[in-house]
Amino acid sequence: MIKIEVRRESASEPNLSVLRRFSKRVQGAGILKRAKAERFARRPASHYKKKKSALVRLSRRAAYERLKKLGKIALTPPRR
Repeated sequence: MIKIEVRRESASEPNLSVLRRFSKRVQGAGILKRAKAERFARRPASHYKKKKSALVRLSRRAAYERLKKLGKIALTPPRR
């Protein structure tokens, strides 16, 4: 965790300029980028899940090929 501290340079400095300096430091440190990356990161699929999806894919492909051989699927020419 990175701490960023910004103090007013003078009593007459406007709040907006202090906020702007703070935002620039946060952006420069890459805190938001890292936080968003952690928030939206996906964990890798487990071995079981990969295997299950592969089996589903194989069974669907086999069913499609069978219907194609039986002539129940109309083969259309590829679009340009």
